[in-house]
Amino acid sequence: MGGQLRQVGLFIALIVIVLFFQVVTNGITLSPRNVSNLIVQNSYILILAIGMVMVIIAGHIDLSVGSVVAVIGALAGVLNNKMGLPWWMTVLLCLLAGAVIGAWQGFWIAYFHIESFIVTLGGMLLFRGLAQILLHNTQISPFDDGFRAIGSGFLPDLGGGTSYLEPLTMILGVGAVVALIGMNLRSRRARAKNGLTLEPIGWFALKTAFMAVLILGIAWLLASYRGTPVVLVILGVLVVAYSAVMANSVFGRHVYAIGGNKRAAKLSGVNVDRVGFLLFVNIGVLSALAGLVFTAQLNLAGPSAGNGFELDAIAAVFIGGAAVSGGVGTIGGAIVGGLIIGVLNNGMTILGVGTEWQEFIKGLVLLAAVAFDVINKRRGAGAR
Repeated sequence: MGGQLRQVGLFIALIVIVLFFQVVTNGITLSPRNVSNLIVQNSYILILAIGMVMVIIAGHIDLSVGSVVAVIGALAGVLNNKMGLPWWMTVLLCLLAGAVIGAWQGFWIAYFHIESFIVTLGGMLLFRGLAQILLHNTQISPFDDGFRAIGSGFLPDLGGGTSYLEPLTMILGVGAVVALIGMNLRSRRARAKNGLTLEPIGWFALKTAFMAVLILGIAWLLASYRGTPVVLVILGVLVVAYSAVMANSVFGRHVYAIGGNKRAAKLSGVNVDRVGFLLFVNIGVLSALAGLVFTAQLNLAGPSAGNGFELDAIAAVFIGGAAVSGGVGTIGGAIVGGLIIGVLNNGMTILGVGTEWQEFIKGLVLLAAVAFDVINKRRGAGAR
């Protein structure tokens, strides 16, 4: 229940922030166009946060993701613009390059046992320099339409542009609600079958109803504008797949075990080195995907792309409830943390708040989230 309450607290914080900006921006924050832009413009940070939370749960860190975004964008520019490769081949080669980058860093961390902070700090410099070399310190643009659709495209409008609400988006929203109810019921039955403590039925129903209303509300707003962004589909698939991996797979349990107590996990037979290596291959692929999305949105590959992305991804993870010491965190929490940062950025930009104050406020929010985690741990230790 403690974990459930933390997740609910995050949702409440997100809702309060959204409502605050809805009032002070005179309704712009929840306008259909702004909601669509909010999802699209923060998608690459959310993708990075998925990989980052897994790394942090295992007790590692990755400071190189912003530079990987830059080098993958540069590679995509060379392949698609300069060499004329089709968009799908460009995407596949860039994802493969991301896996190679992750394997390179994971090798030094997992098998040479060099601290991830040091390896990825070196990677931050190495891959930023490589991006500048590939681009010759210039920008590459434009990309073909198929590639651009990854970051800024929308699913087809089944209503042909004549309906008030785009039908496909509403169908997907209803389908997501049905899937949510099914997964929650299945999870509850599994806990009952294994003799685990169940949350009160009233709380279970309220939580499920709240999530269903939230999903339908977002679907309604998106359907009122241009429908479902392609990147939202990509993000949704990633969230569902990685949530399942972390909650239900052996690999996910090993990640949590390593973060909780690395020595105990090793003595229990967990292949710590292999798990660590795969985590960095994984975040390399996700960083490459984020780089493709970001480059497609801008329709431009530049040497400064990805600056500060690693800080936003790490902040999203910690605001989302991950523990600094590892062993605690969820994919959903990281997504909510990323949305909190995204709403703060979006709302303050609409209000015309300067970037210096935006950074100041985000720093305070991150510090508050980490302080909250530390206070909870001390309370737990005092209770025992």
